[in-house]
Amino acid sequence: MVDAINDLETRRKRAMYRAGHRGTKELDILLGRFAEAELAAMSEPDLAAFEEFLALPDPDINHWLLTPGAETPQGLAGEFVERLKRFHDL
Repeated sequence: MVDAINDLETRRKRAMYRAGHRGTKELDILLGRFAEAELAAMSEPDLAAFEEFLALPDPDINHWLLTPGAETPQGLAGEFVERLKRFHDL
């Protein structure tokens, strides 16, 4: 059980870093602040989904979040795009 908790904490720390170090200031802020506020409460399945979202290309995430009228993608990516938009009032 302790190993599972440590693994989950390690994954959270890795996701926090990846969210805040995207390479563009805009995504660093949008994803980093979301991660700071939400990661600690994420369940393992939510964390896995967020990790999958973080693996998507920056231009796609940037387009979905910052382009007015951009169509929200289907599936997991769309769920996180909507969560991020709500979180940041976009």
